[in-house]
Amino acid sequence: CTCSFLDTDRALVLLEEYCKKLRKPEEQQLKKAIKKVMGIFKSSLFQALLGSFTKKATRHGTISHPSLPAAVSYDGLGCPKD
Repeated sequence: CTCSFLDTDRALVLLEEYCKKLRKPEEQQLKKAIKKVMGIFKSSLFQALLGSFTKKATRHGTISHPSLPAAVSYDGLGCPKD
């Protein structure tokens, strides 16, 4: 399903918009961390893992609507993350 990839693209757009607002010196560490996350989201490894997770979760009925928030809000055992 391409839903997860679309969710990732949307997350990247939102992160980019947020980064543009971070201009104060004290916000630069946060901006750097967000850019690292964006780099991870853009990586082929992340996209492959996300695609694999989505296929497995959908096949096993773990999630009814595969999306990035669902993928990151549950750990590998299906338990909600804190």
